[in-house]
Amino acid sequence: MDRAEIGELVHRFFRALDERRFTPGWTAGLLTDDARMETPLGYSRGAAAVRATEEALGRYDRTQHLASGIIADVDTTATASWNALMVHVRGDAPFMVGGRFEAGLRRTAGGWRFDRMAVRAIWTQGEPPAAVTAGPTAPRVG
Repeated sequence: MDRAEIGELVHRFFRALDERRFTPGWTAGLLTDDARMETPLGYSRGAAAVRATEEALGRYDRTQHLASGIIADVDTTATASWNALMVHVRGDAPFMVGGRFEAGLRRTAGGWRFDRMAVRAIWTQGEPPAAVTAGPTAPRVG
């Protein structure tokens, strides 16, 4: 049951990113208030992590995040990892990233919530917008 809930949380998080449901408190059912986020663009925590996510995705016209191979290890807290294909489109130019997410989770009164999340790019294809080129780069394909 816990593993299924964690898998659903992964998919809900990705769906929220792609549907741009960035209303106040949009992460309440997904992240703890003190969640730590690490991406190729940097590290942030809490409300700053939420703002950084919104800002990064706002550079694109459309996105699609796909998760597969979710592995969850559950005890009083949990860890999860999954493969991800992240497609970002600005104009007619797609920028794709293949990578892996690693996350920590805590059980709250409302269910499992991410308390830390890191995304590691394994490969990229296409060119990101100029404002998105900070951080270490992954090998380019094609």
